[in-house]
Amino acid sequence: MIILYALIGLVLLAAFYGVGIYNRLVKLKTLVAEAWSGIDVQLKKRYDLIPNLVETVKGYASHEKETFENVTKARSQAQSASTVEGQQAAENQLNKSLLNLFAVAEQYPELKANQNFLSLQKELSTVESGIEKSRRYYNGTTRDYNILIDSFPSNIIAGITNFSKAAFFEIDTEAEKQNPQVKF
Repeated sequence: MIILYALIGLVLLAAFYGVGIYNRLVKLKTLVAEAWSGIDVQLKKRYDLIPNLVETVKGYASHEKETFENVTKARSQAQSASTVEGQQAAENQLNKSLLNLFAVAEQYPELKANQNFLSLQKELSTVESGIEKSRRYYNGTTRDYNILIDSFPSNIIAGITNFSKAAFFEIDTEAEKQNPQVKF
């Protein structure tokens, strides 16, 4: 009889432990989703700012049509990305386009002195900082979630309940790791 109670106790203990792991997986998955929405909010701010920057630079450098079209196209692609990997690729392209836009702006001293342009650059710098913080938070929650999925015995519960690893938000090349240079 004691052995039966011990077995029942062990089964109940294992069941409670499994439920605890499942709940941790759900919590971390929710945190990953929340972190991704934080990146989305910051990127939306950036996307809203870009047309103003383009229009300001256009007023001084109207012959740089290809640069403006590239920025607009990259912004559109970044806004429509639906996966972490797609967002990474689109953001990398947008960063390159913004670097080209600022290179064009460097050629026009009167533009660099324009108060509207300076204000937009400062705002972009603030938004870029927010994006970096959001990405760091997302990658931290993704790390914790993925560790739990990979660790024993939680990997068993994760496998049974179809939890899958989340992708990190990474930048592929050294050149792309550089933020757009915003100069005042």
